[in-house]
Amino acid sequence: MFTNEVLADFNELELSIYNCILKNKENISYMTIKDLAEAAHVSTSTVLRFCKKMGFEGYTHFKLRYKESLQQENIMLKDADDVVLKNFIYRTESDDFRKTIAEASGILNTSRQIIFVGIGSSGTLGKYGARFFSNIGRFSLYVEDPWQPVLQNLSEKTVAIALSESGTTMQTIDIAHQLKERGCKLIAITNTSNSTLAKMADCNITYHVPELIINNVNITTQLPVIYIIETLARNLYIASK
Repeated sequence: MFTNEVLADFNELELSIYNCILKNKENISYMTIKDLAEAAHVSTSTVLRFCKKMGFEGYTHFKLRYKESLQQENIMLKDADDVVLKNFIYRTESDDFRKTIAEASGILNTSRQIIFVGIGSSGTLGKYGARFFSNIGRFSLYVEDPWQPVLQNLSEKTVAIALSESGTTMQTIDIAHQLKERGCKLIAITNTSNSTLAKMADCNITYHVPELIINNVNITTQLPVIYIIETLARNLYIASK
């Protein structure tokens, strides 16, 4: 409902109403137009103009649609917890998925050091991955700066693991490209097999879960990524014994 384009067009008073709605989203369906106006320190006519600017006939129409949007968000979140993860677990048992995991594990078995690459949430997962691999005794680190000195003289047995939900994050692609140019093998963990990062990787592991956007923020589950990272690390540990 509140897209980036809509928010960018709000004036100061409209932003005040918007912020007040977010603070009272659980109670907004019970608030009269006067209640909202007083809470936002604006006039009732300003609230009415706000609703019409949003494309609604009036305040009542806005409240109804806003309540529906909140209910839809709750449904989406419940599905994310149940159906999505169950479907992913089911796919991990497929021959194609196991074959890809085995291929990635084979690449990692030849490595002397492992570099994780990612930005934002994927960067946080990259830090986790580097620590997890280090815990099993394999030298690993996370980088987000292509000019970091440690990247200037890489051995031929360096493997990069690039994380990107979309597979199109330019910072991640740039670093992955530079690592490949320096002789690194590249494993990509993405949500789609048709992305730039997936196509440039020596091995791409795709987890295929529905993208979930709430309030213009991507909250697609990253549990599959953690599962993949830990599975690769355990395979590497077992192979080293």
